[in-house]
Amino acid sequence: MEAELNTEYGKIVIPEEIIANIAGYAAVENYGIVGMKGKSGNSGLIALFVKDNLRRGVKITKVDDASVGVDLYVTLEYGVSLPAVAKNARDNVKYRVENLLDLKVQFVNIHVEGVRT
Repeated sequence: MEAELNTEYGKIVIPEEIIANIAGYAAVENYGIVGMKGKSGNSGLIALFVKDNLRRGVKITKVDDASVGVDLYVTLEYGVSLPAVAKNARDNVKYRVENLLDLKVQFVNIHVEGVRT
């Protein structure tokens, strides 16, 4: 899946990996998120703050050529307010993707895969 932006100068193609990396970085910037978990569920390993592993917990869905949806599979720190962390992550991911890539984000779903102390 890749997103396409048509400008007056031509077409810009943005690979899914780029969108997922930006969403992953934006997610782990938030207090309370301590890791991203692979969306496949096969590995059973939590990828913590390793650059290549941030997109492992991100699923990008193409809504149309200029908009996407984001699913985040996260591990939270024990004791944080789940609704507050989810709202902050949603807002930050939406802001970063829309401003850096000029793509409209239709939704950001947060899937809590675990809690860590």
